[in-house]
Amino acid sequence: MATRTPYPRTFSHIGISVPDLDAAVKFYTEVLGWYLIMEPTEITEDDSAIGEMCTDVFGAGWGSFRIAHLSTGDKIGIELFQFANQENPEDNFEYWKTGVFHFSVQDPDVEGLAEKIIAAGGKKRMKEPRFYFPGEKPYRMIYMEDPFGNILEIYSHSYELHYSNGAYK
Repeated sequence: MATRTPYPRTFSHIGISVPDLDAAVKFYTEVLGWYLIMEPTEITEDDSAIGEMCTDVFGAGWGSFRIAHLSTGDKIGIELFQFANQENPEDNFEYWKTGVFHFSVQDPDVEGLAEKIIAAGGKKRMKEPRFYFPGEKPYRMIYMEDPFGNILEIYSHSYELHYSNGAYK
């Protein structure tokens, strides 16, 4: 039997925990320009379909949380969660631990978006944007932090362009 190469699946969405859902919705819609597709909603541990699904995921005793749904310009979903027992670590950049340590957005004006993030309460994780191919191609990137401690990266060009020619040469 011949083996087939699987096709790449599309990315559906990512869930991001934040300490203040309303402030996060404001940040992600106004600064990153994402669409709000479902207003902030409270989900309660009960026998509803969503309540039971969340108990399957979180285990019994989770109580309640707030959630909002957003979408990027390329139709990627963003679920923002605010949990009652939210903990905010002093430094949320534990890149050596298993799990998602950042997400990335694309904007040709890397510097301009970085400044908007700073003005909205975020911060730079790098001094300035870096070039992947200095003097050869205009592909730039910078690591940032949103106002809630989540790490995000800004790319000037698509992911495929950044890596298709071997960015680490």
